[in-house]
Amino acid sequence: MIYIIDHKDSFTHNIVHQFSKYHSNIECENYNKIDYKKLNKADVIVLSAGPGSPKDYPISSKIYNKFKRKKKIIGICLGFQQILFNENGTIIKQNKIYHGFQSAIKVTSKKSLFKKNKIFKVGRYHSLKLQEPFVAKNFEITMRCKISNVAMAIENQIDKIYGFQFHPESFLTENGNALIKKILSA
Repeated sequence: MIYIIDHKDSFTHNIVHQFSKYHSNIECENYNKIDYKKLNKADVIVLSAGPGSPKDYPISSKIYNKFKRKKKIIGICLGFQQILFNENGTIIKQNKIYHGFQSAIKVTSKKSLFKKNKIFKVGRYHSLKLQEPFVAKNFEITMRCKISNVAMAIENQIDKIYGFQFHPESFLTENGNALIKKILSA
C-alpha cells in the first residue's frame, strides 16, 4: 500500500492519480487525520506538497522520524523540505518565488537512480529552498537547477528515502511518470 499524507495542497490528488498508475492500493488522508492502522500497513509513505514550511507540520515530522529506515519515504515539494528539515537541514526563503515555473534541472550525481548529466524540465511551485551546505548520513543531493544550482532532488538509497523539490505530477514536468515509476521500483 502507498499512504499519501495530504498537507492540504491542491496538487495532492494529482499525486494520488500519478501514483495509482503504478500501484493499485493508494490511501490518501489529511496530515492531521492520519489512520495509523493503514499507515502501519503501508510499504511506501508519500509526504505531499503543501503551504507553509516543514515546522508547521509536527505530525508529519513524527511520522517521518518513526518510519525512516522502516518504509520507503518519498517527499514532494513541502514533503522534500520536510525530509531535509528532519535531517537537520535549514529551509529558507529564496529570493525568487517559483509558482508555476518551468526550470531545467540536471542530474548531478553518479550515485543517483537517474543518469548523470541528464537534463530535463520540471514544474516548480515553491518559495522556500534548502540552505547549503547540507550533510546527512546516506543522503545525497542528486539533481540541481541548471541555472541557480538550487537542490532539486535528494536520494538516500540505503534507507529508501527520496525527495523532489519540484512536482513530478505537474504537466510542466516532462518525465514525471518515469521518475515516479523508477523510485517505486527502487
